[in-house]
Amino acid sequence: MSVKTVALASDHAGYQLKDELKEFLAKGGYEVLDLGTNGPESVDYPDFGDAIAAAIRDGRAERGVLICGTGIGISIAANRHREVRAALCSEPTSARLAREHNDANVLALGARVVGPEIAKDCVTAFLGTAFEGGERHTRRVKKLG
Repeated sequence: MSVKTVALASDHAGYQLKDELKEFLAKGGYEVLDLGTNGPESVDYPDFGDAIAAAIRDGRAERGVLICGTGIGISIAANRHREVRAALCSEPTSARLAREHNDANVLALGARVVGPEIAKDCVTAFLGTAFEGGERHTRRVKKLG
């Protein structure tokens, strides 16, 4: 599948990084579905994990990127949904392997853990990598959902 639309969502801790990634993705030719938040006012990260899950479930986006302070809470929230396989990554090798081996469809990042350039490297690796498939990986991924 060629990724055309990427959903982005963050809580208040991640909105600045989300905005940087939004611009980065748009320049890279992706359609961006911005699901918020858009400012420093305190919000609840589970709401944004839910929003990404709905966008993927409804077919509005093929992949998603979630951001909170550490990436932990928002990835837990997203992974409560059957249609989501969110991977928390802090460097591009994990982002690539999350796609190759786990067919992850959502990348979670921590705005207080990774800087903008590493985040861009993670997004590039995540979106540019296909699921390797094969009997071994496919069998395991099926057990996740």
